[in-house]
Amino acid sequence: MSAPPVVDLPIEDERLAQDVANGLAAVEKLLRSSVESEDAFVTEASKHLIEAGGKRFRTLMVLLAAQFGDPSAPGVVPGAVVIELTHLGSLYHDDVMDEAPVRRGSPSANARWDNTVAILTGDYLFAQASDILADLGPELIRIQAQTFSRLVQGQIRETIGPRAGEDPIAHYLNVLADKTGSLIAASGRFGALLSGAPADVEERLSRACEAIGVAFQLGDDLLDVASTGVQSGKTPGTDLREGIKTLPVLYALAADDSPRLTSLLSGPVAEEDVEEALTLLRAHPAMDRARAELEAWADRARADISGLPDIPARAAFLALCDYVVQRSG
Repeated sequence: MSAPPVVDLPIEDERLAQDVANGLAAVEKLLRSSVESEDAFVTEASKHLIEAGGKRFRTLMVLLAAQFGDPSAPGVVPGAVVIELTHLGSLYHDDVMDEAPVRRGSPSANARWDNTVAILTGDYLFAQASDILADLGPELIRIQAQTFSRLVQGQIRETIGPRAGEDPIAHYLNVLADKTGSLIAASGRFGALLSGAPADVEERLSRACEAIGVAFQLGDDLLDVASTGVQSGKTPGTDLREGIKTLPVLYALAADDSPRLTSLLSGPVAEEDVEEALTLLRAHPAMDRARAELEAWADRARADISGLPDIPARAAFLALCDYVVQRSG
């Protein structure tokens, strides 16, 4: 079985490229088998998002991080599967909270079945991840628990919103670090730990991967405004329609220098106003500020990566930083 598509990251070193391809295929095989149940419906529901594809971005982080130790160590592939199951489980729950009808181009589990099935399927994936994790040792279990705590706290903070007197921009970036960055940080840490990489390498990889994760999400924020549907694979202005205040929107609202734009961005943008809102926002300095914030997170990642041993995986991580910046336009 071939591995699913990942980010379009050219890996110049042929041996590393082959190692990553083999690792992705092994993760995909174990990922699918790990959710199989004696109950056919549980298996079907659990494989729903796996079959829909995805970038396997977190798997890539695990596999690249493992290159700084022994990438063939027996725990690396199961560790990557734990990360992917945790991510997938969170998507089932996210779609219920967001009432999302579509995920990865297919009907979401809550749309295909109902909210209860989606929630319970997410719980099942978390349980399967824990079962695999139990064989990887207490240190990995603790990291997973701490990561899961951050994921949930980030979701809670996003749901509640900034408190009175709290800077909405700082709040938003903290939410991204917890909701997105924490699991990607764990991906780097898992790969390093399970491959036996040195402790200082593990710390650098964890910090760098978290920064890459935040930068990647900020890139999505920019793409939702700046791209065409062909470029990004999704309809521009989706976040605006849903009233999601991403970083460009928050910067524009903070500037409060365009009454019309401020009015449009104060809540979900009506379909007939989306094109106007996109045009105004694209021309606003908020876009440059958001892009500068993305680049700052990418530079933070580069600083840690540059201190890693000079092996092909380091170059791949640096190329990934470039990719995250360039994809945002």
